[in-house]
Amino acid sequence: MEKNTKVEFDSAMGEQLAAAISWPRGKTRAFAIFAHCFSCSKDFVASRRVANALTEHGFAVLRIDFTGLGKSGGDFSDTNFSTNVQDLVAAANWLTDNYDAPALLVGHSLGGAAVLAAAPELASVKAVATIGAPANAVHVLQQFSCSVEEIEQNGEGEIDLGGRPFVVKKQFLDDVRTFDLPAQIKKFRGAKLILHSPLDRVVSVENAERIFKAAMHPKSFVSLDDADHLLTKLEHASYAAQVIAAWAERYIPSVAEKADTEGHVIAAESGEGKYHLHVDASGHPLTIDEPIAVGGSDRGPTPYDLLAAALGGCTTLTLRMYADRKKWPVNHIETRVEHAKHHAKDCEECAQGHEGRVDVFKRFIHIEGELDKEQRHRMLEIADKCPVHRTLEQSSIIRTLLGQ
Repeated sequence: MEKNTKVEFDSAMGEQLAAAISWPRGKTRAFAIFAHCFSCSKDFVASRRVANALTEHGFAVLRIDFTGLGKSGGDFSDTNFSTNVQDLVAAANWLTDNYDAPALLVGHSLGGAAVLAAAPELASVKAVATIGAPANAVHVLQQFSCSVEEIEQNGEGEIDLGGRPFVVKKQFLDDVRTFDLPAQIKKFRGAKLILHSPLDRVVSVENAERIFKAAMHPKSFVSLDDADHLLTKLEHASYAAQVIAAWAERYIPSVAEKADTEGHVIAAESGEGKYHLHVDASGHPLTIDEPIAVGGSDRGPTPYDLLAAALGGCTTLTLRMYADRKKWPVNHIETRVEHAKHHAKDCEECAQGHEGRVDVFKRFIHIEGELDKEQRHRMLEIADKCPVHRTLEQSSIIRTLLGQ
């Protein structure tokens, strides 16, 4: 699947909204909607950076241009905060009809206020994250306070936002002044994450405090430290997205095939990194990854790490069972395993007939307890009877089939 898909759908006002879906590499964990800052667009640098980082954690992210902005149709002067919220609901309905209902909403600046307002209207949403969001929609008037009087008197006025002229009508002022955002925040009972920089000069960090107080549990706050309001530095946008994705995993678990019986393991790409895998080992969740040096994200053991762990674990368990059966005074058993590949000609332990490189596992067994020399020697002999030890020393049969 291509990394980005451009889409269009109708807004509540009947205008065509332009949007794009950023896809994860592997299986999609869940769908998210990202709402951009006031007067920005889906292609604003922070919007793209946050969406791309979320895809690394398996989220497919729909970014929309609000009515009258970016490549969406309609006249900006006919919009207001309420229509932005309606655009988000329309986006959620479109996702539900064409892919799957969104589970996560993320909003930046006024987009953060919009997702807080839209969340109670969307039953599928389990979590909402905001970045530099105002605690009330009326805060946006501070960005064009010099034109408010003109708009009040003439019914409309032109404002400058980021070097671009926009016409704003009085209905916009009336809408943001009367919209009760705190009430909407209280209505949403899903998880909330509030990210804000204490150095934000556009929306002060006191807004985060008011949102946090208005929100019901579960709720969390994360400081973005020295970030600016627009997250203009790549590391700030990436950090925000990584925090959101890691936090959301608790409330939006990955939907993966289960293997509930012993001897059955499923290892599937998670979409959370180039080589990151979700593993279900007889109903027990694990992860596999590769080191950063070879392109992985180093968020889990490698396959060989798990193989060494299987040998070490089996050895320790086998010795514990034997010691218990013999009623020997063993307090603690620990097995450390080292794995390396050697050329057969340089391997003293290798049997004749081996050629090329061979895998060598070294076990270091530590046993705490009042055992004599003969008992310790017997424990070393028992270690070699570990079933995984025997499997590794013997030839195995592996059959590979195509699944359905």
